[in-house]
Amino acid sequence: MAPEGAHAHEPYAPVFTAGSPMRARLDELLTRYPSKMAALLPALWMLQEARGWVSPDGIEEVAALLDLTPAYVRGVVTFYTMYHQHPVGRHFVQVCTTTPCNVCGAEDVVNAFLRETGCGELGVTSPDGRFTVIEVECLGACGFATPVMINERLVECVAADSVKDLVAGLD
Repeated sequence: MAPEGAHAHEPYAPVFTAGSPMRARLDELLTRYPSKMAALLPALWMLQEARGWVSPDGIEEVAALLDLTPAYVRGVVTFYTMYHQHPVGRHFVQVCTTTPCNVCGAEDVVNAFLRETGCGELGVTSPDGRFTVIEVECLGACGFATPVMINERLVECVAADSVKDLVAGLD
């Protein structure tokens, strides 16, 4: 993930420019789908991988490449929680706070992450741009409460007293 603000205030630079490695990946990806529209989710994922988030300009770029309307693409981006609609920290931390996890101390885990990362509150990026912490409804690991997703890595059985070491282990 790009650090908070890394691309937020710069003029938008297209990700899928002709001849670029990202355009080559997209072009190859398009050969695997029956229509351009079918490649929307992975194209958005590639955009987010490159920019750290899906900006309004990124939505316009993907829409033009896939022959879709920006409104359609924006609808998909806002539907799926996996797409960031604003810059996030280099480490995007998602803590499951559904009932089974709450019974096992999820609120304490959330508070420990907010304290140890310097975020202070949910959805806010830490001043150093390293972390954004959010609550999520379910990570599908109810038998391993409290699960936490850090970027694409699932960490099971997180307790409040293990958060400090988890955060210290991140660059």
